[in-house]
Amino acid sequence: MLRTLTLSLALLALTACQSGPKTDYDPNTNFGAMKRFALQTPEQTNDPLSSERIAMAVTQNLMAKGFSQSDTPDIRVTWVFQTGSKPPSSGLSIGLGTGSWGHSGGVSVGTSVGIPLGGEKQYQQIQIDILTASGDRLLWRGSDSFEFSDGGEDKAEATQKTVAKILAAFPPTPK
Repeated sequence: MLRTLTLSLALLALTACQSGPKTDYDPNTNFGAMKRFALQTPEQTNDPLSSERIAMAVTQNLMAKGFSQSDTPDIRVTWVFQTGSKPPSSGLSIGLGTGSWGHSGGVSVGTSVGIPLGGEKQYQQIQIDILTASGDRLLWRGSDSFEFSDGGEDKAEATQKTVAKILAAFPPTPK
């Protein structure tokens, strides 16, 4: 009983630490009728490499879902992104543990506070918007972020994975 309770608490703590993409959408929209898309590249960008990576990842993911790129789209897809720095985390940890010795068992809870080591980490927040064909109304929005240390292949791969996680929730399925 005690072991089950401890395991349940540990799984709950791990689940609470995980974050995934955030999404919102217009529930009155028939997303099933939409099959063609057009990219609407953001006007402002001081990082054309990231914008091109996002455009390529959006196109690949939507095409894998059966959408086709078209000059007469059902939807327009645009995105914004923000890149920044954040200080290293403080290292506050909470741990749960169980153990047994012979016929006895026990549960322990411990905390620790670490000293931040290393430099600032870079992050990129990506927001993808699905608009009407005319581009005048938002139908769906998804966002997520990732951390990176350098650009190049690692950042390109992280961008692809993040866009895939965001678009995994598109089109939304009614509950």
